[in-house]
Amino acid sequence: MIVVTPRISLDESEIRESFIRASGPGGQNVNKVSSAVELRFDAKRSPNLPDGVRERLMKLAGRRLTLAGEIVITAQSHRSQEMNRADALEKLLDLIRAATIVPKARRKTKPTKSSQIKRVEGKTKRGAVKKLRARRPDLD
Repeated sequence: MIVVTPRISLDESEIRESFIRASGPGGQNVNKVSSAVELRFDAKRSPNLPDGVRERLMKLAGRRLTLAGEIVITAQSHRSQEMNRADALEKLLDLIRAATIVPKARRKTKPTKSSQIKRVEGKTKRGAVKKLRARRPDLD
C-alpha cells in the first residue's frame, strides 16, 4: 500500500508503469536504455479515492487525463530509471494530495452604501471633466 494521506492509501496494483526511451541527457546510453517512465493511474475507477477527491483530481489533472479516466504522468528528467520511477510516483502523489484540499466556498458580498455613493460621485466628476474638455464651436 502506498500512503498518500492518513486517510487515503493506494494499492500498488492500481498503478501501471511502462518504460520508454527518454530524450535529453544520457549520451549514447539514451539510445539503448528505456529510462523514461510512463505512469498510469485509473482515477475514475479507483476504489480508494473518495468521490470529492476523485472529481477534484480529475479536474486538476487537466490534459494528463485520458478520455477513459486514466491519469498519465511521464518522468524523464533523470538518467536512471529508478529515479524517474520515484519522480513519477511523487508527481502522482502530489496531485492527489492537492485534490484532497477542499476549496473554500465563495460568499457573495454586497458593496456598502457609502462605496456605491462614492462610485457614482466619481463617475459624475469624471463626466464633468470630459464635458469641460469638449470643444465647443464659436458662436461669433
